Amino acid sequence: MHNPTETSALSELISTIKTLRGPNGCPWDLKQTFESLSPYILEEAYELHEALQDKNFDAIKEELGDVLLQVVMLSNMAEESHKFNFNAVAKALNEKMIRRHPHVFGNTQVNSEEDVLKNWETIKKEEKQSQSIMDLVPNLPALMKAEKIQKKAAKLGFDWPTTEGAMNKLQEECNELVLAIQKADKPNIEEEAGDILFSIVNCLRKIGINPENALQKTNKKFINRFKYMENNSEDFEGLSLEEKENLWQQSKKTQ
Repeated sequence: MHNPTETSALSELISTIKTLRGPNGCPWDLKQTFESLSPYILEEAYELHEALQDKNFDAIKEELGDVLLQVVMLSNMAEESHKFNFNAVAKALNEKMIRRHPHVFGNTQVNSEEDVLKNWETIKKEEKQSQSIMDLVPNLPALMKAEKIQKKAAKLGFDWPTTEGAMNKLQEECNELVLAIQKADKPNIEEEAGDILFSIVNCLRKIGINPENALQKTNKKFINRFKYMENNSEDFEGLSLEEKENLWQQSKKTQ
């Protein structure tokens, strides 16, 4: 059932964007292009991701709005060039969701979440007319893409049967990196480093840990500890490495 208030709010937002892009609109908004907005899409998505991880619902609401702004703005720009409009985007999405959920909107029977995901992949592959399941892997940052690749392969049975196998592979890759570094073979070092990162993602996937979330948390932890070090020294840059290490150890007790 449609909520009239939500429909009205969305219509008002679309109208606002049209005004900003109109003859007497904002100079900044008027000069934007599809290319110039591309970085903002990534930035807003990552900010929403962080808010979701923090479970900060005020921030989630704000960041969802920022993501929606990008969708409405880009749709409006497409409408200006007579390609499509926001309604066409929403209509196509709605049709896709119905098409990909035949167990809800059709007669397909499913017994588990695994059945749902299998049907989703099959329908998606038919839609994209792809020859390989790897053609369905989206362009993502490398860490996230590695996890997607591995999940696709696992769906077709190409996966370690146990976590132990993945851990042994990680150890093997670490040993190969050590040898490459000892030989100062830079191209091989890069390759082996990539193999290690891929293997780490695989190990985390096997035990249900999202690698992107894990690294984001470590980044945040490092930033907090580094700020502690800066705030607890009059001239942090002038400290010796030993003094900085002492501050680092202190910061670990507070974070």
